[in-house]
Amino acid sequence: EVQLVESGGGSVQAGGSLRLSCAASGFTFADYGIGWFRQAPGKAREAVACISIESGGTYYADSVKGRFTIASDNAKNTVYLQMSSLKPEDTAVYYCARSFSLLYCRTGGATHYGKGTPVTVSS
Repeated sequence: EVQLVESGGGSVQAGGSLRLSCAASGFTFADYGIGWFRQAPGKAREAVACISIESGGTYYADSVKGRFTIASDNAKNTVYLQMSSLKPEDTAVYYCARSFSLLYCRTGGATHYGKGTPVTVSS
């Protein structure tokens, strides 16, 4: 059974940092891409960062480029999202997702999602 478990969300003031973690299990980690998606109230879910586990290639949405960093620890089957210089518009529920590939992820595609972790950025 595919499982994706997020942790690390919380509340922070604008300009602060948070690190999200996604622990993956139930599949061959290196065969897939992993993405971080977010959904703010009243908005559609969007991919903010993706990583190809095999190649290490990454994708970032323009809105987070230069502020967020995605990385994987293949020995732990875990993907991280380091978020810095947070803005109130980053407030959302953040989901870890498994995707067929980096390209599939960056176009918003995913096969499984975790339950999400909330991030609130206050001004």
